[in-house]
Amino acid sequence: MPAAYFDAATAAPPHPAAREALLAALDDGWADPGKLYTQARRSRRLLDAARATVAEVLGVRPDEVTFTASGTAAVHAAVLGGLAGRRRAGAALVRSAIEHSAVLHAGQRHTAAGGTEVEVPVDRLGRVDLDAWRAAVAAPGTALACLISASHEVGTVQPVVEAAAACAEAGVPLLVDAAVSLGRVPVPGGWQLLTGSARKWGGPPGVGLMVLRKGTRWVSPYPADDRESGRAAGAPDLPAIVAAAASLHAVHAESAAEAARLSALVDRVRATVAATVPDVEIVGDPVDRLPHVVTFSCLYVDGEALLSALDRRGFAVSSGSACTSSTLVPSHVLAAMGVLTHGNVRLSLHRGTTAEQVDRFLAELPGIVAALRAEVGM
Repeated sequence: MPAAYFDAATAAPPHPAAREALLAALDDGWADPGKLYTQARRSRRLLDAARATVAEVLGVRPDEVTFTASGTAAVHAAVLGGLAGRRRAGAALVRSAIEHSAVLHAGQRHTAAGGTEVEVPVDRLGRVDLDAWRAAVAAPGTALACLISASHEVGTVQPVVEAAAACAEAGVPLLVDAAVSLGRVPVPGGWQLLTGSARKWGGPPGVGLMVLRKGTRWVSPYPADDRESGRAAGAPDLPAIVAAAASLHAVHAESAAEAARLSALVDRVRATVAATVPDVEIVGDPVDRLPHVVTFSCLYVDGEALLSALDRRGFAVSSGSACTSSTLVPSHVLAAMGVLTHGNVRLSLHRGTTAEQVDRFLAELPGIVAALRAEVGM
């Protein structure tokens, strides 16, 4: 029984372009790009080319792109650096209730240091309340606003354009966490900071992106470092960065066709699960959503037991919160939406996902859920 990997929103399988670029860069990109000798200059050319490739995909300037050690590191640098750069404006961080845990943890650090945080609610589909957002960013003392481009957990696309317009009117910079969107769907403009994670688009782990638009006030929250224009510490993993850029370029080129294919598979999952599994709630916006993510919750089923049963049948899925699934704590995203948090399953598909894998999942899921419910007498 071949395994079916349905957790691309956490880490997508490596794109062939990433593998090819990584192997080539291991031979030619091992030297320090900050030095002046021949091998170092070759490394520098590779780093500059990777930065230019990412900038072209995102429609920004190459010198606005910073490579970090991970997507989490990029978020921490963007949040804490954005707040530090706006100390004179105030100390309030505005964020939605469904931000990734990396934003939540940065916010905790900020409030522990004396800052404040304003959480903006979302509706039952997982979309931020724009009226509450406008009021929050317009409040005196707001230094930075953070909005995820689309929910990692349920796939609902956020109204970035409208949120950015409210921030612009209030003179507040907007940070967009686009980790789950980059390479899959276009990210609307209007933001001043943007973050991403290579492993979510089929690049290697250990590479994150922070894009800082020109004119945006930002002060590094870390000790000074000469690399990446002082915006990220430590020697860059150049082969991984080259692979990340190559894979982003590749998935961006494939995105329209893949979005159509995967969206059709997600529609099939949404319809079939609703028709074949009793007492199930399919969450997130059914239309204005990411093409590859679908989440549902099964009443009377323990999430950990369901995840383990699916794993035994060869299905790799997420359960619990998308960003804290190792703890299997109730999802803060689902709780903020006011939907069922137990027996939660998230499928996130990728370029290697086949219709046959999805059909096998849909055929086996009703029996698996029924067996688990029978075990607890339901």
